Amino acid sequence: MTLSLAGRTASPVRAAVPMRVGGFGGADGLARHIAAERIDVLVDATHPYAATISAHAAQAAAAATIPLLALHRPAWIATAGDRWSEVDDAAGAVAALGEAPRRVFLALGRQEIAPFAGAPQHHYLVRSVEPVMPPLKVPHAAYLTGRGPFREADERALLLERRIEIIVAKNSGGGASYGKIAAARALGIAVIFLRRPPAAPAVEAAVETAVETVEDAIAWFDHALAPAARGV
Repeated sequence: MTLSLAGRTASPVRAAVPMRVGGFGGADGLARHIAAERIDVLVDATHPYAATISAHAAQAAAAATIPLLALHRPAWIATAGDRWSEVDDAAGAVAALGEAPRRVFLALGRQEIAPFAGAPQHHYLVRSVEPVMPPLKVPHAAYLTGRGPFREADERALLLERRIEIIVAKNSGGGASYGKIAAARALGIAVIFLRRPPAAPAVEAAVETAVETVEDAIAWFDHALAPAARGV
């Protein structure tokens, strides 16, 4: 088993399996890697918003005629007290913030915050895994670096300390970054979500099985793979 990371962060969390970091050169490059390494199964466990990588995985698996297992992390579901809205992208979030100055927590990837420079009236708190370089060209911005999981109690303290009025985030699902969502609910703070990209029909057609958890993926390996593919 090999874990492949896109290389977006300079210091990824180490795993207990062999790792490689960096792209393959598109779907064709990934297909060549699959053939060279004699890969039996491709698992698409990318972020729910990584539509391009998922498309490349589907194309490569089809070209290599190997099974594609998709790990689809379910989105968070609104409960009583949540004040959520959805927009298509960061530019939509900028528009949704409105003209009046607000104190905004940007819980987005550092590659996605550039559009907020077009709304310099707001006070931004930006959190990312690695420093934002160059910083936003706005007069009021503060930066935090950190990697989840983030506890709800800590997130609540942060929101109160920084007097946050609204959060802009992705509906990533899972527990690592849910703390800010639970904290926002408790404090009555609104959340603007960037809408998840829909899966392309070609990607859905290429996926042999879709599961929601790592445990489900392991169970699929144990029961669905032929003995030869498992090296038995």
